[in-house]
Amino acid sequence: MRHCSAGIFSHHHDDDILSVHLTYLQPRFLMDAPELVVEITDSLGSTNNRNISPLNDFLAGGIAGACLIVVGHPLDTIKVRLQTSSGYGSLPVYSGTYDCFKKTVKAEGVRGLYKGMALPFLAVTPILAVSFWSFNVGKALQRDEPNQNLSAFQLFQAGCLAGLLTTPITGPGERIKCLLQVQRGGAMTKYSGPVDVARQLYRAGGLRSIFRGTLITFVRGIPSNGIYFMTYEWLRKATTPTGEDPTGMVTALRAIFAGGMAGLTNGVVALPPDAIKSRLQTTHDGDYPNGARDVFREIRREHGLRGFYRGLAPVMMRAFPANAACFLGYEFALYALEFGKVSATYRSSKQ
Repeated sequence: MRHCSAGIFSHHHDDDILSVHLTYLQPRFLMDAPELVVEITDSLGSTNNRNISPLNDFLAGGIAGACLIVVGHPLDTIKVRLQTSSGYGSLPVYSGTYDCFKKTVKAEGVRGLYKGMALPFLAVTPILAVSFWSFNVGKALQRDEPNQNLSAFQLFQAGCLAGLLTTPITGPGERIKCLLQVQRGGAMTKYSGPVDVARQLYRAGGLRSIFRGTLITFVRGIPSNGIYFMTYEWLRKATTPTGEDPTGMVTALRAIFAGGMAGLTNGVVALPPDAIKSRLQTTHDGDYPNGARDVFREIRREHGLRGFYRGLAPVMMRAFPANAACFLGYEFALYALEFGKVSATYRSSKQ
């Protein structure tokens, strides 16, 4: 403890909570009055155990979503174009990932890779905010006590809840995004932007057209989100150096590695239903009367099981850097928002 002219400054570091106490000295004639204690706490616990402010969790998730979109959208565009580039009995437009990249940039410039990004950027930010928030709600619902460690399956279930709650927003957004991504540049451009897509879809088929493909989006989103969050939390803990508290503040390298690997596992699980979703959502309302089942049969007939993994290369190339950026943004945004919490309490000077 160190004495200062303005008061008494003390600090202690207990596990992963750094507390700074500033106690203002009372004049002698007020020694019986309660003293003001200002506590500034820096909570450095893990997302598995720490008590996170719901608002801060929501805001950090939003920042994570912005990081994800900026880094990952160009390769997402290539993935969607590969998934939707051929129909039965026709030659594919692109021979592979590099060919798609080269032809897109040649015909439309680098801006072509960012087609349809406006809506995801505006939508994914709140979607990821809800996703991270609901994941932490899912964990809280399964705990019998505040600091209980959860099993891998419990983390998976919490992640599934995140997928369940975000898909009703994701489905229509994916429909609009995919239609913009497959649109080629030139004089025959059909849509001028996300609002125009929504307007034309509503005019042609009402809300049902806008929500086309939402059911298969649920099939994609629920298990892939479960794997996603479970993988991140498990690797975050597994990469903790020996002798350090696994619930401590994550380093940048650990967040990048765990986030990137979580993105890879998410991509492998999500890609087959995503291939069905992309084709279903980029066609006219009457093209597949039985919906996802018809698309499934067509893809299997055209390409076999490999058809469900078309676009795997750009998915894997995108998954690691985009999701590393996502979790890195989340962890450091959460740290910045949680750092410097100030609480003021009065206590008696008599012990």
